[in-house]
Order: sequence, then structure tokens, then C-alpha cells
Amino acid sequence: QVQLVESGGGLVQAGGSLRLSCATSGRTFSNYDMGWFRQAPSKEREFVGAISWSGGSLNYADSVKGRFTISRDNGKNTVYLQMNNLKPEDTAVYYCAIRRRPFVSGSSVPTDYDYWGQGTQVTVSS
Repeated sequence: QVQLVESGGGLVQAGGSLRLSCATSGRTFSNYDMGWFRQAPSKEREFVGAISWSGGSLNYADSVKGRFTISRDNGKNTVYLQMNNLKPEDTAVYYCAIRRRPFVSGSSVPTDYDYWGQGTQVTVSS
């Protein structure tokens, strides 16, 4: 059974930083792209960024480019989201997800990911 468990969320002031982690099990982690998404109250889930299975390709939403960085450690089956210069509009529940198909990269579409973590709350105060 595939499981994803996020951690690292919390309350931070604007301009601060947080690092989210997502530990996975139940699938050969190194064969699959990983994505990060977020959902704010009363809003649809939106793409934050993704990293290819090899780690060689990264894709970010325009709203987080230059502030957020995704990385992965295939030895630890973990993907990370480093968030710097946080803004109040970054407040949301953040989810990691694993791509449905192996060795296929470059998607920001939620339906291309088939397993999701439980989410971790990030709150940025002004």
C-alpha cells in the first residue's frame, strides 16, 4: 500500500521560511515524479511544483518561482519543499503526491497523481 506522510508545516511570519517533508512507502520512489499542491480555504487545489523521478527536472508555479525549491532524496524515499520569503497568500494546506505512472515527467495536473498525503497546514501571518 502506498503511503505519503507530510510534516513540517506550522505558523510563520511573513518573510520567514519553512521546509516541508514528505516520506513515502509502498512504491519504488525513485521511479516516480513527485508533486506538491496546496489548497486554501474556499479555493481549488493548485499546483505548487514538481520534481522528476531522477531529480533532474523541476517545474514550479509562477506564484512560487524564486521562493520555493523542491528536492528529493531517493535513498530516504523523501521529497522536500523549501519555502522562503513566505507571504500571507501562501497560507494553505500543502499536499505531496506521487505520479500515477513511472518514468513520466512534467505534469501539474492533479489527476496525474494517484496517491496523496494527508496534508500539512502552513499559516503565514502578516
